[in-house]
Amino acid sequence: MPSAPQRRQGTLEQPGRLAAIGGAAVVCALTVSGALGIVPTGSDGSSQHDAARQTPSGTSNGAAQTSAHQPMTDPGRPAQGGQPTAPDAAAPAPAPATSPALPADSGTGRRVVFDMAEQRVWLVDGHGTVERSYAVSGSKYDNLNAGTYEVYSRDADATAYNSNETMRYMVRFAYGRSAPIGFHSIPALPNGKLVEQRSGLGAPQSDGCIRQWLSDARAMWEFAAVGTKVVVLA
Repeated sequence: MPSAPQRRQGTLEQPGRLAAIGGAAVVCALTVSGALGIVPTGSDGSSQHDAARQTPSGTSNGAAQTSAHQPMTDPGRPAQGGQPTAPDAAAPAPAPATSPALPADSGTGRRVVFDMAEQRVWLVDGHGTVERSYAVSGSKYDNLNAGTYEVYSRDADATAYNSNETMRYMVRFAYGRSAPIGFHSIPALPNGKLVEQRSGLGAPQSDGCIRQWLSDARAMWEFAAVGTKVVVLA
């Protein structure tokens, strides 16, 4: 970084000159900082996140989908290694007491409920009790139809189709024209940085799948074995 401007030697005869020089120094410092790019910038997911391609290795196939297919952009493939996570990503995050109530007409029995309008998931046991509820980020595009589905395959680790991002706990339940849709953790870039902040969950952010915070993605993984019912609400 360039050294700070040197001060002139000598005595200032008037206070006004001191103020003028001080102001000029501040303007100069701000100009140098801007030129060097020393301004924090935020990061958000760019296009093509979440899409992954599936391979036979490490994939569990199960029951077929129970409603019509729809367009999407999200396949899944096992990846070497795991997803780098934020410091509190693995910390337990039980559903808060203020979570919205389970929507009416969301089916019966043991199931996963995903409300696209609310961008929220509920894990419901066989007695109708909500085990967990949390905010998610579904697709920015209209690629999923409301209806009843079943989990048909899972991968503990998956890689985006462009091999540039990784995600954990992929649980697939629907198909598009060329790739599946599933629940998984927020994708991470090769440097470990997540493509979306936790605070962004609750609004559509992905290109196809449903993003979850890591602890929620693990809870989904433990809850939703192949054959588990998934109810999608509009």
